[in-house]
Amino acid sequence: MADITASMVKDLREKTGAGMMDAKNALVENNGDMEAAIDWLRTKGLAKAAKKSGRTAAEGLVAVASSECGKQAALVEINAETDFVGRNDQFQGFVKKAAALAITTDGATESLANAAFEAGKTTSEALTALIATIGENMSLRRSTKLSVGEGYVASYVHNAIAPNLGKIGVLVALESAAPAEKLQELGKQLAMHVAAAAPEFLDVASVDPAAMEREKQVQRETALASGKPAEIVEKMLEGRMRKYYEEVCVLEQAFIMDPDTKISALLDKAGKEAGAPIKLAAFARFVLGEGIEKEETDFAAEVAAAVNG
Repeated sequence: MADITASMVKDLREKTGAGMMDAKNALVENNGDMEAAIDWLRTKGLAKAAKKSGRTAAEGLVAVASSECGKQAALVEINAETDFVGRNDQFQGFVKKAAALAITTDGATESLANAAFEAGKTTSEALTALIATIGENMSLRRSTKLSVGEGYVASYVHNAIAPNLGKIGVLVALESAAPAEKLQELGKQLAMHVAAAAPEFLDVASVDPAAMEREKQVQRETALASGKPAEIVEKMLEGRMRKYYEEVCVLEQAFIMDPDTKISALLDKAGKEAGAPIKLAAFARFVLGEGIEKEETDFAAEVAAAVNG
């Protein structure tokens, strides 16, 4: 049997909202497997959150940059150790330049790292030099780029601390022959929606098969636990999966600015008004530090250790 630690219980409670003993029992029942424990709590009705949320535990900045024609945009995340660095002019300048440079690459993180950042230095080498200057560890964590042949790629930064710099960045690619100003306005609204609603997939067809099967299994076991006959359970499952898709697929979500309208319906209406169909081709959303666990330290213990040599 796996050794169930207090930190594991704490982590599971933060991910699910379950009570301490429920979280511990879930880990014991599932031999310390965090994902299985989350599913176990959900089938028992003990998890308050339906999906796992990543902890924002790293500092730094997320940045967006757009091409002049509006048909390409890039999104990058560069991490640092402390929040202070995110407000450093040198660091901000570096992140802005990196985002602009990403537009000229294929968008892959490795491509950006190896791109010529300045005379004689790649982005990676320039970042190493910046680390030496500022005196804090940093890393180019990820980069992506969206492009359209005809249409517009909108960008948005939530709670920006400077133009195009902040902690949540979004890109939305719209394919359409509609006027640019119409696409810009709609794109900005959709990017704000993505920032707030945090969709995981574009549509039902793009849902990861493993994620879909896992959700079906959880919902089926939950329905069976209610004592309903198998044929009723399958009908219940259809409704529960429909609700799941409405949570994770952006085209199935209710528009945050008009909850009575689905995003797919919003696009249909906008296309008719603009005189040309509008397709949401892709989106990207970066939240600073999501999925990165920062080591928690006991400040009092550190001070005591320093005092005692």
